[in-house]
Amino acid sequence: MPTELIRASARATTPNSNVRNASIVAIALTAALVALQLVGLAMLERSHAYAQPSVPLVPTVCTESADVPVSQIPYD
Repeated sequence: MPTELIRASARATTPNSNVRNASIVAIALTAALVALQLVGLAMLERSHAYAQPSVPLVPTVCTESADVPVSQIPYD
């Protein structure tokens, strides 16, 4: 009878350890994916920080008047 109890308890701990191992693997994979996302975000932020804007951020003021004749559209 004592050997049956030992065998029964040994069988019960095996599935728990498998579940525990799967949980540890899932946590490790999640942490790795979060770390990769943070690295990618940092790289994206860094690339945007060094990028030259195609449009100047300060608006230019036109001091000259445009002497181009413009035809007026009559209103009804």
